[in-house]
Amino acid sequence: MNKRWSIDKIKEFVEKNSDSKLLTTEYHGFSQKLLFKCACGNNFEKTFKKFKDNKQRKCEVCQPPKASR
Repeated sequence: MNKRWSIDKIKEFVEKNSDSKLLTTEYHGFSQKLLFKCACGNNFEKTFKKFKDNKQRKCEVCQPPKASR
């Protein structure tokens, strides 16, 4: 069964599982980029799927992208 995410559930997930804060106030689907504020103060955008499944929970400064294979 596919779990439906609302903006409130996403905000709760972000608060429990990272030091980042969710700045976006509306959620329209898995392909939408959401705006987050990292613990260091930088803003960054990620889809919720990348944030949740790939554990990309910080800005590019605090968590640099992995090198290509």
